Amino acid sequence: MEHEKLSGSIRANVTIGSEVSIVQKHHQRTGELTEGFVKKILTSSPTHPHGIKVMLDTGEVGRVKFVLL
Repeated sequence: MEHEKLSGSIRANVTIGSEVSIVQKHHQRTGELTEGFVKKILTSSPTHPHGIKVMLDTGEVGRVKFVLL
C-alpha cells in the first residue's frame, strides 16, 4: 500500500515521532532513502530547500524527503 506523503522541506510537516524517509549525507548522490521515526529535529528554520535535517530513533541523521502518513 502506498503511503500518502508530505513534503520534507517544511518544518511544520515534521514532528517528533513522525515516520519519514530521509537521505543521509553519504547517500545524496544515489538518493537512497532510509525510513524511520523522528527522534530529534535538527533544522531550526521553518523551511529548507533540501529537506529538514532530523535524527531518527536509530541515530541516523539526514534530510527529510517525505513525511509518511
